[in-house]
Amino acid sequence: MTLRKLALTLLLGTSLTATAQADDLDRPRIRHVLLISIDGMHSVDFINCVTGLPGVNGGMPYCPTLAKLKRSGLDYLDAQTSRPSDSFPGLMAIVSGGTPRTVGAFYDVAYDRALQPPAKTTGNGVAGGSCVPNQVPTGTTTEYEEGIDLDKSRLDGGADSGIASIDSMRLPRDPAHNCNPVFPWNFVRTNTIFGVAHRAGLRTAWFDKHPAYAAVSGPGDGTNLDDFYSPEINSPSVNLPGVKTSTGVDCTKLPDQSALMAGGDYTTSFANIQCYDQLKVNGILALIDGLTHDRMKPARTPNLFGMNFQAVSVGQKLIETTLNLKGGYLDSFGTPSVPLLGEIRYVDSAIGSMVADLKARGFYDDTLIVITAKHGQSPVDSPRYTGITKTGPVTTSPATILDGAGCLPSSESPSNPTGIGPTEDDVSLIWLDASCTTAQAVKLLETTSPASNNIAGIGEIMAGRQLAQLFGAPGLPPQNDPRTPDIVVTPNIGVTYSGSTKKMAEHGGFAHDDTNVIMLLSNPKLPALTIGTPVQTAQVAPSILKVLGLDPDALESVRIEGTEVLPLIGGIFSDRDRDR
Repeated sequence: MTLRKLALTLLLGTSLTATAQADDLDRPRIRHVLLISIDGMHSVDFINCVTGLPGVNGGMPYCPTLAKLKRSGLDYLDAQTSRPSDSFPGLMAIVSGGTPRTVGAFYDVAYDRALQPPAKTTGNGVAGGSCVPNQVPTGTTTEYEEGIDLDKSRLDGGADSGIASIDSMRLPRDPAHNCNPVFPWNFVRTNTIFGVAHRAGLRTAWFDKHPAYAAVSGPGDGTNLDDFYSPEINSPSVNLPGVKTSTGVDCTKLPDQSALMAGGDYTTSFANIQCYDQLKVNGILALIDGLTHDRMKPARTPNLFGMNFQAVSVGQKLIETTLNLKGGYLDSFGTPSVPLLGEIRYVDSAIGSMVADLKARGFYDDTLIVITAKHGQSPVDSPRYTGITKTGPVTTSPATILDGAGCLPSSESPSNPTGIGPTEDDVSLIWLDASCTTAQAVKLLETTSPASNNIAGIGEIMAGRQLAQLFGAPGLPPQNDPRTPDIVVTPNIGVTYSGSTKKMAEHGGFAHDDTNVIMLLSNPKLPALTIGTPVQTAQVAPSILKVLGLDPDALESVRIEGTEVLPLIGGIFSDRDRDR
């Protein structure tokens, strides 16, 4: 017998000749799943921090919590996020088991040809407009980020850091449904693990960065989450009395007062982002302790709960000029800069506090901890970062080229002085108006930015059947998908269209650094196995349902797209009904 077969036999806790019933009785039971997204964290970041790197921490591992979890966990080396690798489709893949093809989430700011504008201009500039029931739609940019908050200048979004903070007047409207506003959970087309678990009587909770991310609740009335908490990350930073990070930093007075005084949000400071993330960490600890996230009421510890971390993403991207600090990496091996190293260590410590609390409350043995990421970040080789400059080599973007020819809707136009602008990071998603055909637009991109003088840094142009293959053909229903872009441009590695001077990386694209992320499933009953089989973050959703004793096929995207449970995990845990 090979070592691999022997490991699998021992893992299942039964001999090859045991009966199916005995096999099931011997398998461990999972009553809780803690799902964590460390936004931006690559697989190589995980490998480096649990193995060690020359010149970092004396060559010793610098993630003690993750290293311990790996010793009783399944480590999937080749895990790929959604494409595009934006937070919105990335998160929805994790919780729905689907790609934008079925879920309909391409980006947190995207476009829908079948919807009409919001009644009121959003906080980020998507213009309000008219909507008449059953009228032929003209299309609108869709925004599901801080711009739909009641008040994006407040940490609580204007209300409760939850769904009450969403301003329905700033939501796109559906003329086919009496011009009702499309709430985030109904913008998503297919159901989620939270909806399936909630319907089965399990308690659910999720904490994220915008109230709009209540989208994880899935279609319905937004109540598939028993506890939802999303303090607004893009609100101006404020001191956080009583908050202390897992590494001992007192946030009563934010450690980086220069960012606070400048009116910067939490993403503008390497130090302050940790205080922001700690708000959600404290909420998770409250849930484990049998309370609501604010510790105001007793509540059963959720069966399915989790949060996202923003600290690593900020550490990879930020140039904090006021303190003369640069994040990112020192080389193509993924050696972290000093600021990025601090963010990774903070996240490891914060997860350690969760693990300690699970053990203290007696939940650790029957909890599966799932750690992955909505997206990666590009480039890892930081010197290859290439933003738009006046002198080149990249001086423009695909959207700017097409806007100059009048090909874009006003709400997507980079020349609209009050608009939110096009969907461009290290990818460019293009929705055209009726003035230009797709063929004309592609030709214009090819001639304006040819390989010999690539002023837009274009790597690949996807359109027509090549694009329909991934997402469905763009157009109006019922034959076509109103959300599929007409054109997707993936730039050369390192090229970013944001034009920001405060960043040295970005995400959203299709490149390896954008899409290859950490994937670790840990439980004390698991052996340490490293799995090289290519997997998708979308496989997390059916896997979570499987280990909770629920049917993965209850997820609509799983049925439609044939999303499989992650290798090995499906045969490890018992399928018996769980005690709730």
